[in-house]
Amino acid sequence: MSLFRLDASILPATSASHSLADLVEAEWTSSHPDSTVTRRDLSVDPVPATTWAAAVTAKFVSPEDRSDEQRRAQALASTFADEMLQADALLFAVPLYNYGVSQHFKTWFDLAYTEPRIDPQGTALRGKPATLVTVLGGNYSPGTPKEGWDHSTGWLRRVLEDVWGLDLRIVQRPFTLVGVNPALDAFTEVANELKQQAEESARTYGRELAATRQKRAA
Repeated sequence: MSLFRLDASILPATSASHSLADLVEAEWTSSHPDSTVTRRDLSVDPVPATTWAAAVTAKFVSPEDRSDEQRRAQALASTFADEMLQADALLFAVPLYNYGVSQHFKTWFDLAYTEPRIDPQGTALRGKPATLVTVLGGNYSPGTPKEGWDHSTGWLRRVLEDVWGLDLRIVQRPFTLVGVNPALDAFTEVANELKQQAEESARTYGRELAATRQKRAA
């Protein structure tokens, strides 16, 4: 049994997404104590933005004429694919940054997307159980003043669930900047409730992640 975990927080030591992902992982390892967890932390080992272009342009050049940079880009894309394909379940921890998708995750996805085994024509990832943990500094839920400002979660769902076909569950925690930004102090009680709800969802989805894999293996 194996779990692949990807973290995209730029501040892993104090990351809310990292903490929630830890809860998911703890439930997984509780059910599968002998399993292997493969981790990729994009803050520690970021993917250079130029790598995606190198992998894309390599497809238009004969293998013998590809540059060293193009070969390295394709090899890294293959590594990304291997990490997901060899895992029994997937865990992604991706914060909302500046109302959009984390550039670390987007660069990782763009490069992985060049790999023929996991592009839209591929079916290797379809049905694989996965959990997405995402956190938001504010609250962009329906009825809030900034409703619709979260331009990350919807995109993440599209690429993970619809493009790659993962069996996806989402844990979301809003208001992580309450207690950090004094302008949000009035929302302390609400933020604490949302934090507790997110933590419970993380534990529940962690158990479901492990159970889904057990059903697939049966």
